[in-house]
Amino acid sequence: MPDRLDSYPARQFEIRDNRGLCAHSGRCTDALPVAFRVGAEPFVAPAGARADDLLRAIQACPSGALGAAVAGRAAGELVDTDREPAIEVSLDGPYRVTGSVPLCGETGADVDRPAGASTEHYSLCRCGQSANKPFCSGAHWYADFHDPVPDPDTEPTLFAWAGGYPALLRMTRLFYERHVAADELLAPLFARMEPDHPERVAAWLSEVFGGPELYSRRYGGYPRMLAQHLNRHLGETQRARWVALLARSADEAGLPTDPEFRAAFTGYLEWGSRLAVENSRSDAEPPPNMPVPKWWWVCNTTPVPRPTGGAAAQPEPEPPPLPAEGETVGFAQHIQGLFRTRDRAAMRFAFDLHSADDVTRHADAILAKLRDGSMPCDGAWPSERIAVFQRWADEGTPP
Repeated sequence: MPDRLDSYPARQFEIRDNRGLCAHSGRCTDALPVAFRVGAEPFVAPAGARADDLLRAIQACPSGALGAAVAGRAAGELVDTDREPAIEVSLDGPYRVTGSVPLCGETGADVDRPAGASTEHYSLCRCGQSANKPFCSGAHWYADFHDPVPDPDTEPTLFAWAGGYPALLRMTRLFYERHVAADELLAPLFARMEPDHPERVAAWLSEVFGGPELYSRRYGGYPRMLAQHLNRHLGETQRARWVALLARSADEAGLPTDPEFRAAFTGYLEWGSRLAVENSRSDAEPPPNMPVPKWWWVCNTTPVPRPTGGAAAQPEPEPPPLPAEGETVGFAQHIQGLFRTRDRAAMRFAFDLHSADDVTRHADAILAKLRDGSMPCDGAWPSERIAVFQRWADEGTPP
C-alpha cells in the first residue's frame, strides 16, 4: 500500500489512517467491524460506532497507522498514552514497540516514518518479508511465518500463554473503560479510581500468573492490594458481575480461549474475587504480610501437549523397526517410538511414555492396558509389539 494519509471526519475528532503503515493486527476490525470494515471502501466509517469506542480502537492500533486530529491538526495526546518502554514479540507476528522507544538507523539518525506515524508505538518486521522495512506490513501472514512450536516438555506460565502484559493490559482497559464505566453495579465502586487503575490490575495479574513482579515493584505488593479492599463492603452481586465482565473483556481482548487457560483464568477470578469480598467486611482481619499469590494450570494440565479436536491431525512418524530375534531390546531404539504423540499426551497426567524411568516403573500396568486396548484407547497393540514390550520388560528394561 502507498504511503498515504487518509482522513475521515467523526463527531468529536477526525480519524486518520495510513494503510501503508498498517501491520494488519486486526484489532480495529475485530473490535469495531462496523466502523473499520474489511473488504469495503471507505475502510473507515466513523458513523458506525461511538466516539469513545473509536478512540479506544485507535489507541489499541499497535502499528500507529491509526491516528486522530482535531481541527485539522494531529492530536497525539488523544492517542499516545504514557507507557513504560516495552518490546513485545507477538506470536507469529512483528515486534510491537511501545513507550516512545527511539528508532534509529545505521548512522544513528531517526528512521524516516510514513505520514501520520506515531513515535510512541510502532510495529517492526520480524519475518523479513515486509515491503515497508523496518516497519511491519502484514507480510508475515502471506509468508506463512510461524514461531517455533513450543516444546511439549516445557510448561509455559499462564502469563506467557495469555500474551504477557500487553494482552492483560488490553483486557483491563476494555474492562474498566468500556464495561465498568457503564455498569450500574460496578461504576460507583470505581468512580474514584486512579487513572492508571487498568495498568495496576494488569500488573497484578501479570505477577499472579507467573510473570515479572510488576505489581510488587511499582505499587507495593500484597499489602497495597489488600488495602484497596478493606472496609469496601463488597457484595456477591457485585463480585459476580465483576467476574462476568472481566471474562467478557478477555474475549474482546483476544486472550486464549483454550479450555486449559480459561479454566485456570476463571478459577483465579472466582478465588480472588471471593477473597476480596471476604476481606472487604468491616470485621475482617486478613493477614497483613502475605506474598502475592501465584496461580498455575488447573491440575497441572496445559494446552501444549494436548491434541485438539479442531485441528487437523499431524502425521505420526513411522514406528521403529522391531528388533531381530536375539537382539537386545532398548527403550530409546525400540520402545519409545511405539508410543504415539497422542498416547503420550493422553497419559501425561500419570506418567511420561517417553521417559524410560517412568515406563520402567509402570511397565506391568502399561503392558496390561496395551493388551486390553485401554491405553491407547483406540485399540490394543498388535501381538508382535506386545511381545517386544514384554521382552524389554523381562530383560530388565535396558535403556
